[in-house]
Amino acid sequence: MYTRADPRFTGRVTVPVLWDRRDETITSNESEQIVRMFDQAGHGPVLYPEPLRAEIDAINGPVYTAINNGVYRCGFARTQTAYEEAFLGLFAALDRLSERLREQPYLVGDYATEADLRLFVTLVRFDIVYHGHFKCNRNRIEDDPVLQAYLERLWTIPAFRETTRLDEIKLHYYGSHRSLNPLGIVPLGPRLELTSG
Repeated sequence: MYTRADPRFTGRVTVPVLWDRRDETITSNESEQIVRMFDQAGHGPVLYPEPLRAEIDAINGPVYTAINNGVYRCGFARTQTAYEEAFLGLFAALDRLSERLREQPYLVGDYATEADLRLFVTLVRFDIVYHGHFKCNRNRIEDDPVLQAYLERLWTIPAFRETTRLDEIKLHYYGSHRSLNPLGIVPLGPRLELTSG
């Protein structure tokens, strides 16, 4: 898509991408922006409802910094100190969310919102990639009954389950990070136990 939009493109390719079929170009490659564009257009469930926006924003900041980005800060740390800082921040944030989810089914409100979508993408990859490949190995999501139940609850939502390819996630991470896995060997385990929904 990037070279289709601009044949001279040589930069880093990222996903997701929102493609404009009429103009044959990328409209956005920023996930938060894409979710909010769909919300405004009225396609699908409202993930960023007006009454919950302040609370969603308050959750999104720490989730992005400590968890979504935290796993990468662990995996690509250049010093022991940087790794340990990211590792401790990551698990402190996961512990806080586990406590929050003991009292409610979703991060904000009574149904899945943008905050849950933001956390889902990291949680669903955690045990199969980040735990081993990025050295985020204090414990797995599966080892925390609250976070595991939450992940399974999200997995029962067709839009989450039907757009997640666990085998492709593993192939991508283990095959593309040659500095972390020089031979590109993709581990057979662990198996991710999620209900089928």
